[in-house]
Amino acid sequence: MTQTVPVPHGLPMQRDVSPFDPSSQLTRLREARPVSPLVFPDGHEGWLVTGHDAVRQVLADTRFSSRLDIGVVHVPYETPGMPTPVEPSPQMPGVFVSMDPPDHTRLRKRLIGAFTVKRMKMLEEHIMDIVERQLDELARLTPPVDLVKEFALPVPSLVICELLGVPYEDRETFQTNSTRFMTRDLPLEEKITVVGALTTYLAELVMAKRAQPGEDILSDLAAQEDLTIEELTGVAFLLLLAGHETTANMLALGTFALLEHPEQLAALRAEKDLMPGAVEELLRYLSVADVFYRYATEDLELGGETIPKGSTVVVALLAANHDPQRFENPSTLDVRRQARGHVSFGHGIHQCLGQQLARIEMRAGFDGLLRRFPTLKLAVPAAEVKLRTDMNIYGVHELPVTWTQTAS
Repeated sequence: MTQTVPVPHGLPMQRDVSPFDPSSQLTRLREARPVSPLVFPDGHEGWLVTGHDAVRQVLADTRFSSRLDIGVVHVPYETPGMPTPVEPSPQMPGVFVSMDPPDHTRLRKRLIGAFTVKRMKMLEEHIMDIVERQLDELARLTPPVDLVKEFALPVPSLVICELLGVPYEDRETFQTNSTRFMTRDLPLEEKITVVGALTTYLAELVMAKRAQPGEDILSDLAAQEDLTIEELTGVAFLLLLAGHETTANMLALGTFALLEHPEQLAALRAEKDLMPGAVEELLRYLSVADVFYRYATEDLELGGETIPKGSTVVVALLAANHDPQRFENPSTLDVRRQARGHVSFGHGIHQCLGQQLARIEMRAGFDGLLRRFPTLKLAVPAAEVKLRTDMNIYGVHELPVTWTQTAS
C-alpha cells in the first residue's frame, strides 16, 4: 500500500485541480502514504506529512522542533541565490514561532492576555466599525475595483496597526516589505535587505514606545524591562506580518471562493446565523498558511514510519484539511459543515495566538461585504484571477470585482 506512489522530488505545489484544492499529486500521496519520504532540491531526504491525524501529531509533539538554529532545515522548493544549507540558520530574537519551550513559553505568555477571547469580544464592535468605514469607501468607488487593495488588505491592516500601535500612515512601507518577505523565490540578498528594513523600522518604534508608551500592545510589551529591544522587535515583526497577511488573504480568497460557489453564497445571505460556521469552513477549505516546517530532534515514529533524527519534516495543512478520513467530501465548500478540528491555525503549543481576532475580522468582513454589495461578482473570468502561488501565504494578488450601482 505504501509503495503505490513515487517519492516526490520537491514539494508538489501546482494547483492543478482548482484554485482551492491541493495538488492532485499531494492528494494521491495522502491516500497512499500520508507520511511520505520527500527528496529536497538540495538532495536532503526528509519527510512530507499530508494526513490529518499525522499532521496533528507532528504539531503536538515538541520533539518535532520549530527551531531553525539547532539543525539544518532544508527548503522543499528551488530558491534562486539560496546556498545549500550546511549549518543551522541564526535565530531571530523574539520570533517565538521558531522557538521551542522554554524560550517559546517565556515570550508567548507575555502576549496571551492581549489576545484573550474576552478582550477580542470587547474589540468586536470597533472592528465592525472599521469594516463599515472601509465598505463606505468601497461604495464610493466606480467598479470594477480590486477587492484586495480596497477592502481585504486595509481592514486587517487598520486593525493590527491600532492594536500594536503602529502608525497606519506607515502601512505602505511595511506592506511592501512584508509582501516581498513572503515571496517564495525572493533571492537571499533581497530577503536580508527586506528583513533589515522591517526590523530597523520596528526597533525604532519599540524604542519610542519604551520612552513614551501609549494604549497598545507594543507599549505594554515595551514596559516589561526584562525584554530586550531585539526581542521586542522580533515579536513586533511576527505580530505585524501574521496580523495582516493571513487575514487579508482569507478575506480576498474567501470572497473568490464564495463567488465561485453561488449556492453557498445564497445560503449565507439568506441565513445570517450560518456565518460563524461558514468562517470555519472557509478556513478549512482554503488553508492559506498551507505549509509548516519541523525538525526531528531524535528518531521518531509517525504513521508507521520512522523519521530519523535530523530530518526536515514538511507539514501540509491544506492536504490535511482536505483529508476524507476527517472531513466528508472535503473538496466541497459547505457553509453548513461542522468544520471543527481543522488545522488552519496550527495545533499544539504554536496554535495561532490571534485566531479569535482573525475570526472576528472575517465574520465582520464577509457579513458586511455580502450585506452591502448584494450584486457583487467577479469582473474577470475566474481563470484570469492572479493566484499567489509564488507566496508563502496563499491567496490572490488581485481580485477584480464589480457590482450594480444604485442611484443615490
